[in-house]
Amino acid sequence: MLRIRRTVKGDETVLKVSGRMDFQNLAELGALVALEAKGRRMSLDLEDLTLVTREVVGFLDRLESDSVKLVNCRRYIREWILRERNAK
Repeated sequence: MLRIRRTVKGDETVLKVSGRMDFQNLAELGALVALEAKGRRMSLDLEDLTLVTREVVGFLDRLESDSVKLVNCRRYIREWILRERNAK
């Protein structure tokens, strides 16, 4: 199960993502990011994200490349993102 909570801090929107995330959640999160990111800084707080798939790792890498900040990213997720980025 995935939960997404939205908060606004000044000119930045933070989406706190909790639970497990797989390819089925990508469209929903992608739509939220697209709506919120227009003219605002955007962060994803991944502190409570417990499980991801390879598709999610690629998605997070693309978001980060598009200036979405990934905060509180678990070490295994960060290392996986870096491995996938370096494999390209």
